[in-house]
Amino acid sequence: MSAAAMASQIHPTALVDPAAQLGEGVRVGPYAVVGPDVQIGAGTCIGPHVVLDGRVRLGRDNHVFAGACIGQEPQDLKYTGDSTEVVIGDGNRIREYVTINRATAGDEQTILGDGNLLMAYSHIGHNCRLGNRIVIANGVAVAGHVDIDDRAVIGGVLGIHQFVHIGTLAMVGGMSRIDRDVPPFMMVEGHPGRLRGLNRIGIKRSGLADQSDGAALKELQQLWKLLYRSGLPFSEALHQAVSTAGTEPGRKLVSFLEASCRNERRGPLPAQRS
Repeated sequence: MSAAAMASQIHPTALVDPAAQLGEGVRVGPYAVVGPDVQIGAGTCIGPHVVLDGRVRLGRDNHVFAGACIGQEPQDLKYTGDSTEVVIGDGNRIREYVTINRATAGDEQTILGDGNLLMAYSHIGHNCRLGNRIVIANGVAVAGHVDIDDRAVIGGVLGIHQFVHIGTLAMVGGMSRIDRDVPPFMMVEGHPGRLRGLNRIGIKRSGLADQSDGAALKELQQLWKLLYRSGLPFSEALHQAVSTAGTEPGRKLVSFLEASCRNERRGPLPAQRS
C-alpha cells in the first residue's frame, strides 16, 4: 500500500487490498471492500459496505455512498472474463446501492465523467459512456452500451434500452420507457417515451438562451416546429433543418438526428401527436 494510502483514513473493518492505489486524504468506511486493481483519487470518500472490484479508476473528490458496487462483472452472457474496467472522473456523487458494471470485452471501458449525481438504486450497465453534470434519479436502469451526454436529466424509476443515445440537456420524465434515441435539448415522457417539446428550463439554466440575444433558443424552437409540427415527412424536414441550422446548438441537434437516423439499432424517438 502506498504512503498516501497509509495517510488515508481507513476504517479498521474495511478490507483494502495492499495492491490498491489510494490518493491523499481518501476515506474508506466500515466494511468496505477495495480490490487490488482499484485506483482512488485524492479526497474521495468511500462509504460503508461499498464494493470496488475489478479494474476501477476513481478520480478526485468523489463521494460513493453506502452499499454501492462498482466494477463488478457485466451482466452480459458474452462476458468471458476479460480484464475490462470502469473509469470515473472527478466530483461525482454516487448514492446508496448504485451499481456500475465494467465493460464486456478486450480493453473496453464503462465511463462516467465529472460532476454527476447518480441517485440511490440506479444501475449503469456495461460499456455505457456518461458525460458530465448528468442527474440520474432513483431506480433508473441503464442497459449496456448507452451514451448519455452532458447535463442530461433522467427522471426516476425508468428503463433505458441498450444502445440508446441521450443528447445534451435532454430531460426524461420519470417512469418513462426509453427504447430509442433522445435528441439534445428535448423533453421526453411516456410509456413508450415520446418527445413533448424543448427543455426550455434546462436551456435557460444552461445559459444558451442568453447567447447572441437568444438566437440559439429561437432557432431550436423553429427547428422543433419544422421537424415535428410541420407535417412534412421526417426525412424531408431533417434535410431542410440541416440546410438552415446556423447556431451551434441547432447544428448539434440536426447532427445528432442525422447520426441517429443512420443507426439501424435504434433511431430517434418520435414526438407526441399534437
